[in-house]
Amino acid sequence: MSVHTGVKQYQCEFCSKPFSHPRVLKMHMRVHTGEKPCQCEICLVSYSQKSGLILHMRKHTGEKPYQCEVCSKAFSMTTYLETHMRIHTGEKPHECEICHRSFSQASSLKLHKVSIHIGIKSYQCEICLKSFCTTCELNKHVMIHTGEKPCKCDICLKSFYNINYLKRHMRMHTGEKPYQCEVCFKSFPSASNLKRHKTIHSGEKRFQCEICEKSFNSKSHLKRHEDTHRKKMFSV
Repeated sequence: MSVHTGVKQYQCEFCSKPFSHPRVLKMHMRVHTGEKPCQCEICLVSYSQKSGLILHMRKHTGEKPYQCEVCSKAFSMTTYLETHMRIHTGEKPHECEICHRSFSQASSLKLHKVSIHIGIKSYQCEICLKSFCTTCELNKHVMIHTGEKPCKCDICLKSFYNINYLKRHMRMHTGEKPYQCEVCFKSFPSASNLKRHKTIHSGEKRFQCEICEKSFNSKSHLKRHEDTHRKKMFSV
């Protein structure tokens, strides 16, 4: 009856949190006891809840039941899909309280705070002594010295330093354009292409010529303009 009446008569002896059903209380108690009765038969990793084991099993089975309606990319968890959707919507719910810059993921905000505001760079390159905020950044940097490019395209065999560069390259072959302009609905293969395109609508011109101070909305347009100055100089 407690389920229907809303009365929570079963209380946790550790934290005093009330529950309406003894089964729910029993599952909650595992937070305090550390009990993990749900074990993966493949890799023997254990979980306190069956739901955690079900999600884990998708790593082994490759099951990805949650699909993006925009680009059809599939994910194993709803949270991964929700984070991915921010690529298309442009939503950035995680704001830095210091500089008010926003990010789509909490992990990106955390890294931003450490690298920009705190300035902690604990990982140093043994070759050139340059320091980095994360091991991931350091590992990518070291490849510049070693020339290692472990991520290879199966279609044209071109190699890249990291998986993100390879993914961006693969869109040349697949034609995938997951980044859409919310103003004119034109799509682009990368976030940088979309950002550059948006300046057409905003009228923003961030790239200024040092010679005549004329401004442009893209670096390529500025470079083309600067070439006209160079040609004039050599023609004199």
